[in-house]
Amino acid sequence: MPTPEQTAISEDGQIPVTDTDVNDLLHFAEKLADCSRALLLEASRSERAVQVKQDASLVTETDLLIEARMRAMIEVAYPHHGVLGEEHGTRNLDSEYVWVLDPIDGTAAFVAGIPVYGTLIGLAREGRPYLGVIDHPATDERWVGVAGRMARLNGNSVQVRSCESVSRAFLTNSNPDFLTEDEGKRFNSVKSRALYTQYGGSCYSYAMLATGRTDLAIDSGLDPFDVFAPAAVIEGAGGRVMDWSGAPLSLAWTGQVIAAGDAKCLAEARELLCGQA
Repeated sequence: MPTPEQTAISEDGQIPVTDTDVNDLLHFAEKLADCSRALLLEASRSERAVQVKQDASLVTETDLLIEARMRAMIEVAYPHHGVLGEEHGTRNLDSEYVWVLDPIDGTAAFVAGIPVYGTLIGLAREGRPYLGVIDHPATDERWVGVAGRMARLNGNSVQVRSCESVSRAFLTNSNPDFLTEDEGKRFNSVKSRALYTQYGGSCYSYAMLATGRTDLAIDSGLDPFDVFAPAAVIEGAGGRVMDWSGAPLSLAWTGQVIAAGDAKCLAEARELLCGQA
């Protein structure tokens, strides 16, 4: 059985996923997504009850139910794996593998009936984004990826696109309200040079970067469950994801994140964010 390092690169430039362990993990992650999708589609026709959490974000009964179901499935299939979830806390974060779960990314959009919400299922390996699923029931789209190896949309390979300059970049931001005053000024230094800036979109914006439809994503005020799954998909599609300082994401990370499909665009954007351009 070939190791990841021994596996040949395919004609589309990506490394096929051939080893049994990764295939098993991908298959299981999609089972989690199947469970989540069924519950989300059912709730989208009737969801009403909404609670406001201490951080002023929203949570619904469906958020809580989906994560509880996924955690129960993980406990049966991979009892030694850790879990970091948005709604039900953490366990075994020192495990080699930790599932990073956001049952509804874009809960406010879900409550409002705006179909840009989805489920994020990430798997960290040794604390770094490794495998990810972005499931988007409203459009019947599902992205799966393994960092540095592959990314697929509904079974078809996807890749980021070339964009060597911020001036040519389609930039996305989840919500400018999440930025502090200082972060807002730094973000605007990039926005002022970008070709266009689109706000909102939740996980769908990150999926579009992996698919080669956008070029740059800059956010703050986020947590691992917001970005680990998208990071694995984007890095599987040839892009890069890190914090604004250039440090890699970890399970202890919170706050600032930048993602790009092109290394040159990423470098220029980071210089602007750090006041070096």
